[in-house]
Amino acid sequence: MFTLVAAGWGFGSTLITIASIVAGIIALVLVAVFMKWGSYWVQAYMSGAHISMASLIAMSFLKIEHRLIVTARIMAHQAGLPRASLDSMSASRLQAHHLAGGHVMNVVQAIITAHRAGIDLDFDRATAIDLAGRNVLDAVQTSVSPMVIHCPPNDGNGPRTLSAVAKNGVELRVAARVTVRTNLDQLIGGATEETIVARVGQGIITAIGSAESHMDVLERPSQISENAVLNGLDANTAFAIVSIDISDIDVGQNIGARLQTDQANADTRIARARAEVRRADAVAREQQMKARVTESRAEYVLAEAEVPAALSEAFRAGRLRSAKSDGSGRTKRPVLLPPDPKPPAAGRTCQE
Repeated sequence: MFTLVAAGWGFGSTLITIASIVAGIIALVLVAVFMKWGSYWVQAYMSGAHISMASLIAMSFLKIEHRLIVTARIMAHQAGLPRASLDSMSASRLQAHHLAGGHVMNVVQAIITAHRAGIDLDFDRATAIDLAGRNVLDAVQTSVSPMVIHCPPNDGNGPRTLSAVAKNGVELRVAARVTVRTNLDQLIGGATEETIVARVGQGIITAIGSAESHMDVLERPSQISENAVLNGLDANTAFAIVSIDISDIDVGQNIGARLQTDQANADTRIARARAEVRRADAVAREQQMKARVTESRAEYVLAEAEVPAALSEAFRAGRLRSAKSDGSGRTKRPVLLPPDPKPPAAGRTCQE
């Protein structure tokens, strides 16, 4: 009997020892877990974020920085966001956005800034903008505090002013500042700053080119910006134009006068070329006439040389009678006699 009691006591001692060891191991595990994640759990609990210990442990296995998720949840709760926004930013959704390559802190800060500024921005929309590669925090801050874009860009690589010519031919050099704010509805797929600069520059050049005189623009520079704003230059862009202000305007060259001078010089050269052609034609005509005169003189000389021979032939043939005096002291001119009639042909008689 004693042996059985002793054996039972030994078995019970073994169970107690095993239970103590297991309890110690569990206590050590709990202490280790609390030492690693307990501070974040307590911080979240005291701030009202309510992140479970299991979620914190799961973040470690997923290689997620749990401090980032806890801080984001605490910021959202302490900022006084509506309950619907807080429910949409659960720990699991923040983890999913982080695993998708998003920027959790930028998204949360953007939602808080938009809420304070009265801008409608929910978690789904903010994460979509962030995953699309746009900085959602900068977009919201630009929407709250508009930024200034220089037209043309003041980067030192290109011209500092835009050049345009009024209808009277005078060049104006203009620099403008465009105040824009972010259009969150067009942020994904909308055109960027370069498009705004190009469109504003086109609008300014068009407005100056439509002016009758450069003095009209100098007297009222605001008409340039007014015409540019009315043309809807911010359509399909990620920005909304607040205002266009002319920061600098200078008078350049008189392009119209220079073009007229160049045209007059060109017309002069053309007229000179045509006159030279006519002069060359006249000189050629003159030389041709001189050649004809020389040819006529040669023919005259030849004809004149044949006169003595013709006279002598006429004398020999009896067709020319020599000059005789009529007694009054005057000499008659030689008389050309008619040729002798030919004798009638044989076998035929002449009837009169």
